Amino acid sequence: MRRWIPLLAIVLAACSGPGASTGTGTLEPPTTEAARSVPAPTPTGSATPTVPAAPTSSAGGAGGTIALPPDRARFDYQLGGAYPPPDGVTVVERDSTEPPAAGAYGICYVNAFQTQPDEGDWWLANHPDLVLRSGGEPVVDPGWPDEYLLDTSSDAGRVALAEIVGRTIRDCAGTGYDAVELDNLDSYTRSGGRLSADGALDLAGRLVAIAHEAGLAVAQKNAAELSARARDVGFDLAIAEECHRWDECASYTDVYGPHVLDVEYTDDLRGSWADVCADPQTPASVVLRDRELVAPGDPDYAYGHC
Repeated sequence: MRRWIPLLAIVLAACSGPGASTGTGTLEPPTTEAARSVPAPTPTGSATPTVPAAPTSSAGGAGGTIALPPDRARFDYQLGGAYPPPDGVTVVERDSTEPPAAGAYGICYVNAFQTQPDEGDWWLANHPDLVLRSGGEPVVDPGWPDEYLLDTSSDAGRVALAEIVGRTIRDCAGTGYDAVELDNLDSYTRSGGRLSADGALDLAGRLVAIAHEAGLAVAQKNAAELSARARDVGFDLAIAEECHRWDECASYTDVYGPHVLDVEYTDDLRGSWADVCADPQTPASVVLRDRELVAPGDPDYAYGHC
Protein backbone atom coordinates (compact mmCIF):
# COMPACT_ATOMS: atom_id res chain seq x y z
CA MET A 1 0.00 0.00 0.00
CA ARG A 2 1.21 3.48 -0.78
CA ARG A 3 1.44 5.12 2.61
CA TRP A 4 -1.40 7.62 3.11
CA ILE A 5 -0.40 11.27 3.42
CA PRO A 6 -2.84 13.89 4.78
CA LEU A 7 -4.14 16.28 2.17
CA LEU A 8 -2.45 19.27 3.82
CA ALA A 9 0.92 17.54 3.60
CA ILE A 10 0.42 16.88 -0.10
CA VAL A 11 -0.53 20.50 -0.73
CA LEU A 12 2.51 21.75 1.18
CA ALA A 13 4.77 19.32 -0.66
CA ALA A 14 3.40 20.45 -3.99
CA CYS A 15 4.14 24.04 -3.08
CA SER A 16 7.71 23.35 -1.96
CA GLY A 17 8.64 20.83 -4.67
CA PRO A 18 9.83 17.26 -4.34
CA GLY A 19 13.35 18.16 -3.33
CA ALA A 20 14.94 15.95 -5.98
CA SER A 21 18.28 17.57 -6.66
CA THR A 22 21.17 17.70 -9.03
CA GLY A 23 24.22 15.62 -8.28
CA THR A 24 23.32 12.17 -7.01
CA GLY A 25 20.67 10.24 -8.91
CA THR A 26 18.57 10.94 -11.99
CA LEU A 27 14.95 11.91 -12.29
CA GLU A 28 12.23 12.07 -14.88
CA PRO A 29 10.12 14.76 -13.15
CA PRO A 30 6.51 15.73 -13.49
CA THR A 31 6.04 18.76 -15.69
CA THR A 32 4.50 20.75 -12.88
CA GLU A 33 5.96 24.04 -11.73
CA ALA A 34 7.12 22.41 -8.49
CA ALA A 35 9.43 20.02 -10.31
CA ARG A 36 10.94 22.13 -13.08
CA SER A 37 14.16 22.72 -11.19
CA VAL A 38 15.04 19.03 -11.62
CA PRO A 39 16.81 18.13 -14.88
CA ALA A 40 15.15 15.40 -16.92
CA PRO A 41 17.19 12.63 -18.56
CA THR A 42 17.07 11.73 -22.20
CA PRO A 43 13.81 9.89 -23.01
CA THR A 44 14.20 6.17 -22.48
CA GLY A 45 12.22 4.85 -25.41
CA SER A 46 10.98 1.27 -25.34
CA ALA A 47 14.19 -0.72 -25.28
CA THR A 48 13.93 -4.03 -23.45
CA PRO A 49 16.58 -4.34 -20.72
CA THR A 50 18.77 -7.38 -20.25
CA VAL A 51 18.44 -8.94 -16.82
CA PRO A 52 21.58 -10.23 -15.10
CA ALA A 53 21.43 -13.77 -13.76
CA ALA A 54 19.40 -13.66 -10.55
CA PRO A 55 20.56 -15.30 -7.34
CA THR A 56 18.46 -18.07 -5.91
CA SER A 57 17.01 -18.96 -2.56
CA SER A 58 16.55 -22.47 -1.21
CA ALA A 59 13.21 -21.43 0.32
CA GLY A 60 11.05 -22.73 -2.51
CA GLY A 61 9.18 -25.92 -1.61
CA ALA A 62 8.28 -28.51 -4.21
CA GLY A 63 8.92 -25.99 -6.97
CA GLY A 64 12.68 -26.10 -6.25
CA THR A 65 14.89 -23.08 -5.78
CA ILE A 66 13.37 -19.63 -6.05
CA ALA A 67 15.02 -16.90 -8.14
CA LEU A 68 15.62 -13.64 -6.27
CA PRO A 69 16.10 -10.26 -7.97
CA PRO A 70 19.67 -9.29 -8.84
CA ASP A 71 21.58 -7.44 -6.13
CA ARG A 72 21.65 -3.64 -6.55
CA ALA A 73 19.18 -3.94 -9.43
CA ARG A 74 17.59 -0.85 -10.94
CA PHE A 75 13.91 -1.05 -10.09
CA ASP A 76 10.63 0.41 -11.36
CA TYR A 77 7.27 0.36 -9.57
CA GLN A 78 4.48 0.43 -12.17
CA LEU A 79 1.27 -0.08 -10.20
CA GLY A 80 -0.47 2.87 -11.86
CA GLY A 81 -0.17 1.39 -15.34
CA ALA A 82 2.26 -0.70 -17.38
CA TYR A 83 4.76 0.92 -19.74
CA PRO A 84 8.16 0.02 -21.26
CA PRO A 85 10.72 0.21 -18.44
CA PRO A 86 13.25 3.06 -18.45
CA ASP A 87 16.72 2.21 -19.72
CA GLY A 88 18.75 0.11 -17.33
CA VAL A 89 15.77 -1.14 -15.32
CA THR A 90 16.00 -4.88 -14.69
CA VAL A 91 13.30 -5.38 -12.02
CA VAL A 92 9.72 -4.26 -12.63
CA GLU A 93 6.68 -4.60 -10.39
CA ARG A 94 3.21 -4.47 -11.93
CA ASP A 95 -0.33 -5.18 -10.81
CA SER A 96 -1.52 -8.77 -11.08
CA THR A 97 -3.94 -7.66 -13.82
CA GLU A 98 -0.99 -6.70 -16.06
CA PRO A 99 1.50 -8.98 -17.83
CA PRO A 100 5.11 -8.92 -16.62
CA ALA A 101 7.58 -6.64 -18.39
CA ALA A 102 9.41 -8.53 -21.11
CA GLY A 103 13.05 -9.18 -20.32
CA ALA A 104 12.86 -7.99 -16.70
CA TYR A 105 12.61 -9.77 -13.38
CA GLY A 106 8.88 -9.45 -12.73
CA ILE A 107 7.18 -8.88 -9.38
CA CYS A 108 3.41 -9.29 -9.25
CA TYR A 109 1.40 -7.04 -6.91
CA VAL A 110 -1.29 -8.75 -4.82
CA ASN A 111 -3.38 -6.95 -2.20
CA ALA A 112 -3.31 -9.89 0.19
CA PHE A 113 -4.88 -8.49 3.37
CA GLN A 114 -7.42 -5.98 2.02
CA THR A 115 -9.83 -5.82 -0.89
CA GLN A 116 -8.90 -3.99 -4.06
CA PRO A 117 -10.93 -0.79 -4.60
CA ASP A 118 -12.93 -2.32 -7.46
CA GLU A 119 -13.49 -5.69 -5.74
CA GLY A 120 -15.24 -4.72 -2.50
CA ASP A 121 -18.70 -5.51 -3.82
CA TRP A 122 -17.53 -8.93 -5.02
CA TRP A 123 -16.20 -9.80 -1.56
CA LEU A 124 -19.38 -8.60 0.14
CA ALA A 125 -21.56 -10.59 -2.25
CA ASN A 126 -19.53 -13.79 -2.35
CA HIS A 127 -17.58 -13.93 0.92
CA PRO A 128 -19.21 -11.50 3.36
CA ASP A 129 -17.90 -13.50 6.33
CA LEU A 130 -14.30 -12.89 5.26
CA VAL A 131 -14.59 -9.09 5.43
CA LEU A 132 -13.85 -7.65 8.87
CA ARG A 133 -16.88 -6.03 10.52
CA SER A 134 -17.53 -3.49 13.24
CA GLY A 135 -21.14 -3.05 14.32
CA GLY A 136 -22.15 -5.05 11.27
CA GLU A 137 -20.40 -2.68 8.86
CA PRO A 138 -17.23 -3.49 6.87
CA VAL A 139 -14.06 -2.03 8.38
CA VAL A 140 -12.26 0.20 5.90
CA ASP A 141 -8.69 1.36 5.71
CA PRO A 142 -8.89 5.02 6.81
CA GLY A 143 -6.22 6.00 4.30
CA TRP A 144 -7.89 4.07 1.47
CA PRO A 145 -11.63 4.10 2.33
CA ASP A 146 -12.54 2.07 -0.77
CA GLU A 147 -10.61 -0.92 0.61
CA TYR A 148 -12.08 -3.28 3.20
CA LEU A 149 -9.90 -5.16 5.67
CA LEU A 150 -10.02 -8.94 5.34
CA ASP A 151 -10.75 -10.88 8.51
CA THR A 152 -7.68 -12.85 9.58
CA SER A 153 -8.91 -13.43 13.14
CA SER A 154 -9.84 -17.13 12.83
CA ASP A 155 -8.09 -20.19 11.53
CA ALA A 156 -11.07 -21.07 9.34
CA GLY A 157 -11.08 -17.57 7.87
CA ARG A 158 -7.36 -17.71 7.13
CA VAL A 159 -7.74 -21.06 5.39
CA ALA A 160 -10.50 -19.62 3.19
CA LEU A 161 -8.57 -16.43 2.48
CA ALA A 162 -5.48 -18.40 1.50
CA GLU A 163 -7.52 -20.34 -1.02
CA ILE A 164 -9.00 -17.20 -2.60
CA VAL A 165 -5.88 -15.02 -2.60
CA GLY A 166 -3.84 -18.07 -3.57
CA ARG A 167 -5.67 -18.20 -6.90
CA THR A 168 -4.30 -14.79 -7.79
CA ILE A 169 -0.81 -15.84 -6.72
CA ARG A 170 -1.00 -18.91 -8.96
CA ASP A 171 -2.23 -16.70 -11.80
CA CYS A 172 0.86 -14.51 -11.34
CA ALA A 173 3.04 -17.59 -11.77
CA GLY A 174 1.08 -18.71 -14.80
CA THR A 175 1.48 -15.31 -16.41
CA GLY A 176 5.26 -15.53 -16.11
CA TYR A 177 6.14 -13.49 -13.02
CA ASP A 178 9.20 -14.35 -10.93
CA ALA A 179 7.94 -13.07 -7.58
CA VAL A 180 4.85 -11.78 -5.81
CA GLU A 181 4.40 -8.88 -3.38
CA LEU A 182 1.88 -9.49 -0.60
CA ASP A 183 0.68 -5.99 0.24
CA ASN A 184 -0.77 -4.76 3.54
CA LEU A 185 0.81 -7.13 6.04
CA ASP A 186 0.18 -4.26 8.48
CA SER A 187 -3.61 -4.20 7.98
CA TYR A 188 -4.10 -5.47 11.52
CA THR A 189 -2.81 -2.11 12.83
CA ARG A 190 -5.84 -0.43 11.25
CA SER A 191 -8.40 -2.86 12.66
CA GLY A 192 -9.08 -1.18 16.00
CA GLY A 193 -7.64 -4.18 17.83
CA ARG A 194 -9.88 -6.71 16.07
CA LEU A 195 -6.95 -8.32 14.24
CA SER A 196 -3.46 -9.32 15.37
CA ALA A 197 0.05 -9.65 14.00
CA ASP A 198 -0.16 -13.39 14.71
CA GLY A 199 -3.20 -13.76 12.46
CA ALA A 200 -1.59 -11.74 9.68
CA LEU A 201 1.60 -13.79 9.84
CA ASP A 202 -0.33 -17.05 9.86
CA LEU A 203 -2.13 -16.08 6.64
CA ALA A 204 1.15 -14.81 5.21
CA GLY A 205 2.81 -18.17 5.86
CA ARG A 206 0.01 -19.97 4.03
CA LEU A 207 0.33 -17.61 1.05
CA VAL A 208 4.12 -17.92 1.02
CA ALA A 209 3.75 -21.72 0.81
CA ILE A 210 1.40 -21.37 -2.18
CA ALA A 211 3.77 -18.96 -3.92
CA HIS A 212 6.81 -21.14 -3.33
CA GLU A 213 4.96 -24.18 -4.61
CA ALA A 214 4.23 -22.16 -7.77
CA GLY A 215 7.90 -21.21 -8.12
CA LEU A 216 7.60 -17.58 -7.00
CA ALA A 217 9.75 -15.62 -4.58
CA VAL A 218 7.66 -13.67 -2.05
CA ALA A 219 8.12 -10.08 -0.93
CA GLN A 220 7.05 -8.68 2.41
CA LYS A 221 5.27 -5.33 2.14
CA ASN A 222 4.79 -2.98 5.13
CA ALA A 223 5.09 -3.86 8.84
CA ALA A 224 8.84 -3.20 9.09
CA GLU A 225 8.67 -4.14 12.77
CA LEU A 226 7.61 -7.67 11.80
CA SER A 227 10.47 -8.28 9.35
CA ALA A 228 12.27 -10.91 11.43
CA ARG A 229 9.05 -12.83 12.04
CA ALA A 230 8.03 -12.43 8.39
CA ARG A 231 11.36 -13.91 7.31
CA ASP A 232 10.70 -16.83 9.64
CA VAL A 233 7.41 -17.64 7.90
CA GLY A 234 9.22 -17.75 4.55
CA PHE A 235 9.37 -14.30 2.93
CA ASP A 236 12.37 -14.03 0.58
CA LEU A 237 12.69 -10.27 0.06
CA ALA A 238 10.99 -7.00 0.94
CA ILE A 239 9.35 -4.17 -0.96
CA ALA A 240 9.66 -1.11 1.26
CA GLU A 241 7.72 2.11 0.85
CA GLU A 242 9.36 5.29 2.08
CA CYS A 243 11.74 3.46 4.40
CA HIS A 244 14.10 6.43 4.16
CA ARG A 245 11.30 8.89 4.85
CA TRP A 246 10.29 6.97 7.98
CA ASP A 247 13.81 5.90 9.01
CA GLU A 248 13.05 2.17 8.90
CA CYS A 249 15.26 0.87 6.06
CA ALA A 250 17.51 -1.04 8.47
CA SER A 251 14.50 -2.94 9.77
CA TYR A 252 14.33 -4.53 6.33
CA THR A 253 17.99 -4.71 5.29
CA ASP A 254 19.08 -6.23 8.61
CA VAL A 255 16.78 -9.15 7.78
CA TYR A 256 16.81 -9.40 3.97
CA GLY A 257 20.28 -8.00 3.21
CA PRO A 258 20.53 -6.75 -0.38
CA HIS A 259 17.10 -8.10 -1.31
CA VAL A 260 15.18 -4.94 -0.37
CA LEU A 261 13.61 -2.72 -3.01
CA ASP A 262 12.50 0.68 -1.79
CA VAL A 263 10.07 3.24 -3.25
CA GLU A 264 10.29 6.88 -2.18
CA TYR A 265 7.73 9.47 -3.31
CA THR A 266 8.33 12.94 -4.68
CA ASP A 267 5.69 14.59 -2.49
CA ASP A 268 7.17 13.58 0.86
CA LEU A 269 10.94 13.11 0.72
CA ARG A 270 13.02 13.50 3.86
CA GLY A 271 15.53 16.01 2.58
CA SER A 272 16.42 15.91 -1.11
CA TRP A 273 16.69 12.99 -3.49
CA ALA A 274 20.47 13.40 -3.26
CA ASP A 275 20.14 12.97 0.52
CA VAL A 276 18.22 9.73 0.00
CA CYS A 277 20.89 8.38 -2.34
CA ALA A 278 23.75 9.44 -0.04
CA ASP A 279 22.30 7.81 3.07
CA PRO A 280 24.15 4.51 3.73
CA GLN A 281 20.94 3.07 5.20
CA THR A 282 19.07 3.45 1.89
CA PRO A 283 18.80 0.16 -0.03
CA ALA A 284 20.78 0.11 -3.26
CA SER A 285 17.62 -0.75 -5.20
CA VAL A 286 15.66 2.43 -4.54
CA VAL A 287 13.36 4.23 -6.93
CA LEU A 288 11.77 7.68 -6.82
CA ARG A 289 8.19 7.78 -8.08
CA ASP A 290 5.15 10.03 -8.12
CA ARG A 291 2.67 8.88 -5.50
CA GLU A 292 -0.04 7.91 -7.98
CA LEU A 293 2.49 5.85 -9.97
CA VAL A 294 1.19 7.15 -13.27
CA ALA A 295 2.68 6.23 -16.66
CA PRO A 296 4.93 8.43 -18.82
CA GLY A 297 2.91 11.01 -20.69
CA ASP A 298 0.96 11.97 -17.59
CA PRO A 299 2.07 15.41 -16.35
CA ASP A 300 2.55 14.01 -12.83
CA TYR A 301 4.87 11.18 -13.90
CA ALA A 302 8.20 11.05 -12.08
CA TYR A 303 10.94 8.45 -12.06
CA GLY A 304 14.41 8.53 -10.54
CA HIS A 305 17.15 6.20 -9.36
CA CYS A 306 20.43 6.58 -7.48
